[in-house]
Amino acid sequence: MNPNPYGKSVGDCTVRAIALATEQSWGKVYWDLCLQGYIIGDMPSSNDVWSTYLTDRGWQYHRLQDTCPFCYTVKDFAEEHNVGTFIVGTGSHVICVNEGDWMDVWNSGEKVPMFFFSKE
Repeated sequence: MNPNPYGKSVGDCTVRAIALATEQSWGKVYWDLCLQGYIIGDMPSSNDVWSTYLTDRGWQYHRLQDTCPFCYTVKDFAEEHNVGTFIVGTGSHVICVNEGDWMDVWNSGEKVPMFFFSKE
C-alpha cells in the first residue's frame, strides 16, 4: 500500500508510515513534518522531527529490548502486535504495522526494529 499520490517509494517512508497509521493524506503529513522540521531546525524525515510530531499528537515512544539484535524482525513484531496500529523505526526505515500486518511498498519484514510508537 502506497499513499504517495505519485506512486514514489524512495525517501518518503516516514511520511508513508505516518499517513497510513494516522489515516491522513500523504500531503498533509508531508507538510506537517516540513513545518515541524522548520520549527526545530531539522529535516522532515529526521527521527527528532517525526518523533516530536507523533508525541505532540499523543503517540507513546517505546524502545525495544536489544536481547537479540539481529534475530527479532518487523515480521516478528507484527505477529506479536496483532491488535492496534504502530509506527516502527529500524534506524534507517519507518513502517506502519496495523492489526499484525506491516504496510510498506516492499517486503520490509526482515528489517530489525529498534523502537516503535503506539497510541492508546
